[in-house]
Amino acid sequence: MQFMGKPLRHEHKFYLHAYDYLSIRQRVSALLPLDRHSLGPDGYGIRSLYFDGPTDHALHDKVNGVFARDKFRIRIYNGGDKTIKLEQKSKFGNYVHKKSAPLSRSQYDSILRGDYSAIDNSEHPLIREFHIALTHWGYRPITIVDYMREAYIREQGDVRITFDKKLAAGVNGVDLLHPNLVLHEMLDPALTILEIKYNEFLADDIRLAAKPAASNRSSISKYVICRETGMIHFKR
Repeated sequence: MQFMGKPLRHEHKFYLHAYDYLSIRQRVSALLPLDRHSLGPDGYGIRSLYFDGPTDHALHDKVNGVFARDKFRIRIYNGGDKTIKLEQKSKFGNYVHKKSAPLSRSQYDSILRGDYSAIDNSEHPLIREFHIALTHWGYRPITIVDYMREAYIREQGDVRITFDKKLAAGVNGVDLLHPNLVLHEMLDPALTILEIKYNEFLADDIRLAAKPAASNRSSISKYVICRETGMIHFKR
């Protein structure tokens, strides 16, 4: 499926209580392998720095349910700088489109200092677009989102069933790699966020295995959840 020339993916989200999580996890893990990047049975750590404009339009667009919206973020894994990615996630109703580009540690450090010359002459179109957002649209780093992801995959259809746990917001700064970053857990520890992602088709065996018994789909935004806490701490 495409929209305005962009390939789209399905993305369904649910809140799970402990019993549902354990039940679905057992069924899904019997069908699909754990993501190879996992450090253990709990998966791997994801930490993202989100950017927003002067009017906080990314926040308000999500809260107001605007059909077409997008966000920039920089993402690392397991708290390290081995892999640093710039991502743009676009939403079109219930569908998503994501683009990514690698960043070096020096580029990341420069962006955090407000020096955008390190990405000024990039050949990657996404980095060029991000540079424009920073220099002309007034984008700035605004919120850190941190969680553990347990992911199961099937290459056919690019299927990903993920369980996101220990969602936390950074409350004392916006540096993903700061050694003294303080994280504030945002959800009841008994809650897990289930995400079901796929391209055109989801096989019936996976659909049935991943289907929650009682939970309804929810318009969950980790960014919004963590941004609200950041606004309290930073008095924004």
